[in-house]
Amino acid sequence: MRTLRFLLRKEFRQIFRDKAIVALIFFMPVIQFIIMPMAADYEVRNVNLSVVDNDKSTYSQKLISKVIASGYFKLQGYNSSFKEAFQLIESDEADLILEIPHGFERNLIREDKQKLFVAVNAINGTKANLGGAYLSTIIGNFNADIRMQLIQQPKFSQFPVIEVVASNWFNPVLNYKVFIVPGILAILVTMIGGFLTALNIVKEKEVGTIEQINVTPIKKHIFILGKLIPFWILAMIVFTIGLILARLIYGIIPIGSLLVLYVFIAIYLLTVLGFGLLVSTFCDTQQQAMFIMFFFMMLFILLGGLFTSIDSMPYWAKLITRFNPVRYMIEVMRMVILKGSGFQDVLPQMAIVSLMAVILNGWAILNYKKTN
Repeated sequence: MRTLRFLLRKEFRQIFRDKAIVALIFFMPVIQFIIMPMAADYEVRNVNLSVVDNDKSTYSQKLISKVIASGYFKLQGYNSSFKEAFQLIESDEADLILEIPHGFERNLIREDKQKLFVAVNAINGTKANLGGAYLSTIIGNFNADIRMQLIQQPKFSQFPVIEVVASNWFNPVLNYKVFIVPGILAILVTMIGGFLTALNIVKEKEVGTIEQINVTPIKKHIFILGKLIPFWILAMIVFTIGLILARLIYGIIPIGSLLVLYVFIAIYLLTVLGFGLLVSTFCDTQQQAMFIMFFFMMLFILLGGLFTSIDSMPYWAKLITRFNPVRYMIEVMRMVILKGSGFQDVLPQMAIVSLMAVILNGWAILNYKKTN
């Protein structure tokens, strides 16, 4: 323990001696945590719409007003022909074209039907799908309003009516930030812990101080613990700062127990830090360690379920996510913060992450080459 205490003192002095690392550990995650949830938003707004109104009737004007008043669309052009409107799509000034044909109002009143033409710029697939779905819903609601005006409703309905009332659990107002903030906090803690530990032993190799440590009687596991514990403590502090900012800025208060969160994050950080130390034992330069960690971090983030649902991934990708620690971290964050899950609920994820921590840290200890 005395040897470990001296190693920890040396590591903390070395960390706080480098002002850039201190800024990296505390300042950068805070800025990212404030900006990313506001920028990473799946809700599509300001869809550029071009309208071709060949009818110029009262009903066509009501439909256009209803579409613009929804708040999802911005009228980019009011064109006289489809050819003019299509030029706006070709120049990326418009995302959708709504063409209203001649006789729109007359056919609705006399024949009870009329077709509209919608053209969607599908270069941006997400924006195209959501924008087209928004427009279809608005047109459907407009059609229902017209039917209510034209059809004389009997005093009592002759047909049974089923009314569906939706109730959203865990995120009642469907606030996207409530869903994305816990995941982003998990990613930031992972990046801080993983990158810093990956560069730690490699930096000792480049400076040459690793040779002095190698000739000492320090055990390999004591040396790895001395490298791991400081960043484990600092990552826990960053995690705490993230929870405070989530409450102050986004109003997110964990429904579940903070004890469950901290127990899991403590085990999870052992996994991430162990992986970083393992990478560090394989590399000879900090540049090598940075590239390897960047490669794995990209996989961890993209296959972690933060931006895309794991359930919608192909089968082979789902298999890969089982070996991704970030996946379990994001799952537990959302389960505890949004659903109020307890120890029994997160026990499967905790067991998997604990096994990963044992394997990765044991591998790092075995792979560290120490010569007496």
